[in-house]
Amino acid sequence: MQGEVFEALKGLAPTLGGEGAQIADLQRLSGGASMQTWAFAVVGGRGRDELILRRRVGSFDPDAARSVSLEVEAALITAAEKVGAPVAPLVHLARPQDGLGEAHITRRISGETLGRKIVSDPRFDAVRPALARQCGAILAQIHSAQPPEGLKTVDALAELARYEEIYRASGAERPILELAFQHLKKRAPEPRPAVLLHGDFRNGNLMVDPDKGVAAVLDWELSHMGDPAEDLGWICVNSWRFGRSDRPVGGFGEYRDLLDGYVEAGGEAIPLERVLYWQALGSLKWGVMCLMMYASYANGTDASVERPMIGRRVSETEIDLVTLLENGL
Repeated sequence: MQGEVFEALKGLAPTLGGEGAQIADLQRLSGGASMQTWAFAVVGGRGRDELILRRRVGSFDPDAARSVSLEVEAALITAAEKVGAPVAPLVHLARPQDGLGEAHITRRISGETLGRKIVSDPRFDAVRPALARQCGAILAQIHSAQPPEGLKTVDALAELARYEEIYRASGAERPILELAFQHLKKRAPEPRPAVLLHGDFRNGNLMVDPDKGVAAVLDWELSHMGDPAEDLGWICVNSWRFGRSDRPVGGFGEYRDLLDGYVEAGGEAIPLERVLYWQALGSLKWGVMCLMMYASYANGTDASVERPMIGRRVSETEIDLVTLLENGL
C-alpha cells in the first residue's frame, strides 16, 4: 500500500513542489478500512513543504453515507478559510489521473490534537483560559461560511428519531437513555434558520498550538446544515472533557466564554438553554454510538479491543444526562 501511494505522489510531486521536486518521509498516520491519512514532505526548489494526504479506499455512496465526500470536504475547508476560520489549507484535490482515488492534500499544521494533553499538559497553561472564547469565535466564522451544494439538513427531532431507531433495534434497555429520548422529544426547541455546521467540533478535532491556541479545525467529514447550537453543544458533551468535568467546554473552558466569543465574532446570540439541549442530545447520541461499538465487538463483527473500551463509556453519557436533567433541562 505504501509503495502505491508513494508512486502516485512521486508523479504528483512537480505539481506540488515545482520541477524536480521529490517526495520524502512518507508515513501513514491513521485511518481504518475505508479512509487513510498520510504525512509526507515535498522537497524541491521551493523548499520543503509538510503536507497531509487523506484518501478513501473503495467507493463512496452518497445515499448511504452519513459523511461527505472528500471533494465536498475540500470545498468545506476552502469555504471556512475564506471567512477566516483556522484550517489546514487545501493544496490539491486529487484528479482521476493522479492515481490516488478519492483524495485531497492539505498543509500540515503543527500542534496537539490529543484532548487529554490539551486539558492537562503544562505546555498549554498559557492558552487554555482563552480556548473556549476562541472556539466560540471560530464557530461563528464557520456558521457564516457559504456551504457547498448538496449538504444534508438535520434538526433535533430528526436526529432523535434516527438514533432512537438505532437504539430500539439494538435491543438495549438503559433507563437513563429511555428517559432522555422522551424528555428531549418533548423539549425540542423551535427551528432556527439552518447554517453550515462542522458537525464534529470538539476537543480532539482541534489542532492546538501552545503559543496561539487553536491552529486548525480538523475532520470535516460530518459537516451538514442545521441549528448553530448543535456545534456549540457538541463541544460541551462530557465525554470530550477528558477528565475535567468541571470545565464544560472541551475540558478547558466555561459556557459564558464560548457564547461571548460567538457573539463577539458576529454570531447571533444563542441562549445557554438551547446549547444545553443540544449538549444533552449530543450525549444521548454518543451513548447510542458507544452501545453500537460494544455490540460490534460482542457479536464478533469487530474483534479490536478499542470497541469494548469505547462501548463502556456509555456510562459517561448517562452521567452527563442525569446532571443536565437534575439541573432542570
